Amino acid sequence: MIDVCLLGTGGMMPLEDRWLASVLIRCNGRMILIDCGEGTQIPLKLCGWGFKAIDVILFTHYHADHVAGLPGLLLAIGNSGREEPLTLIGPPGIKEVVEGLTVISPDLPYALSLFELPDNKICEVSLNDINLINNINNVNNLAIRSLVLRSAPVDHRIPCLSYSLELKRQGKFYAERARMLNIPVKFWKKLQKGETITLDGRVIYPEMVLGEARKGIKISYCTDTRPTESIIDFIKDSDLFICEGMYGDNENFEKAVQKKHMTFKEAAELARKGNVKELWLTHYSPSLKNPEEYIEAVKAIFANVHAGKDLYKKTITYS
Repeated sequence: MIDVCLLGTGGMMPLEDRWLASVLIRCNGRMILIDCGEGTQIPLKLCGWGFKAIDVILFTHYHADHVAGLPGLLLAIGNSGREEPLTLIGPPGIKEVVEGLTVISPDLPYALSLFELPDNKICEVSLNDINLINNINNVNNLAIRSLVLRSAPVDHRIPCLSYSLELKRQGKFYAERARMLNIPVKFWKKLQKGETITLDGRVIYPEMVLGEARKGIKISYCTDTRPTESIIDFIKDSDLFICEGMYGDNENFEKAVQKKHMTFKEAAELARKGNVKELWLTHYSPSLKNPEEYIEAVKAIFANVHAGKDLYKKTITYS
């Protein structure tokens, strides 16, 4: 299962009742943060999941409302007692951005490892392939390593990425196959986890005792963009799609086009065409005081839509 917490739903500037857009994803106790606007460590603390178990921070792009909270968060993570390296991932330019921001947060008790993703094509990597990233061997991180990360460029004013995280699910374990191969019960768990074992000189592969892979859990996150056809394919069949809704109604359509953002209805169209199960809207304009008042009209396009709120949480399990 995967836990999701929408830390903040604001765009451009934090408000009294709305922190800047950021999402926390937890898998078996380990965590990934997407975006880190000014003050992100405050709703993160209110969330109650802690700081120390954050292994990866993903950046969609480098506008201030998505990155300016990094120095404070890094210090908070350091104060939590973390010593293992922390991985930061984003579009081109991450080295210069992180170096600039961390001038005011030097001497961290852990290393920062940077990984740059292309902004001109879809990219898919296992977080295990990135090596998380400085050879972290903590067994707890196996939960994060099982996630597959995908990124795709979107249509914003500067290079910007959307992300999806998918927790793969092994096929059903067939005990009768294991018995026919004379595999002792003590090795079954390793095979169930997808590990290869060597037994009496034989190499036993997981697929020898597992069925076809089953549907996993997919979460997609997209913000700061105009709607594009490529997004539809990228988010396809997501269990949860978290998408920007900068403007609630079409009166601001021209402004959305000019500033490279979306309206609620445009986000709902993407969700419908992408066949996602659930849509959370986020990244509201500061002028949008009451997002909920637009939801009924949006439900005519996509029924299972929610106006995201700060600290909104959900646990997603295998279907």
